[in-house]
Amino acid sequence: MKLITVLILLSSLTSFAEDFSKEKLTLSDGTELDLSKWKGTTYIIVNIATRCGFTGQLDELEKLYQKYKGSGFKILGIPSNDFGGQTPEGDKEVESFCRLKYGVSFPITKKMSVNWKSKNPFITKLLKKSGRKRIFWNFEKFLVLKDGSIKHFMSAVKPLNKKITQLIENDK
Repeated sequence: MKLITVLILLSSLTSFAEDFSKEKLTLSDGTELDLSKWKGTTYIIVNIATRCGFTGQLDELEKLYQKYKGSGFKILGIPSNDFGGQTPEGDKEVESFCRLKYGVSFPITKKMSVNWKSKNPFITKLLKKSGRKRIFWNFEKFLVLKDGSIKHFMSAVKPLNKKITQLIENDK
């Protein structure tokens, strides 16, 4: 029985990596991000907003990115206007805001819905694979480890939180 459970778990981890390796997302500048290039790396997917009480986390996200990018770590920011209309700007304006105000250098996608029935299929897949039913607010973080497992962190957990940095360091 234990062997079957282990095999099922390993199978789900493999299918997660395979599912994400097939994903292609459009970045805010119109170019395509092929997540197959991220396979076997550690990365965070975070839904971002420009006018949220947590928007200052963009600064910590960039610091986290700078600290670990040399070891292959990546971050993907996904802007959404789903929560209180806190990202009313267009794609180029969101990117410009993040880059100019917070020095963000990690990729940012075009705006997409991350909640409700109209959520992007990529987000639906992310939620399913992480065991979550929904995203509750801006700046929820999904840390994808090299083995395909996902650790979820709510908005209030800052990007440089020791729990996050230890997971990244242990996944090198």
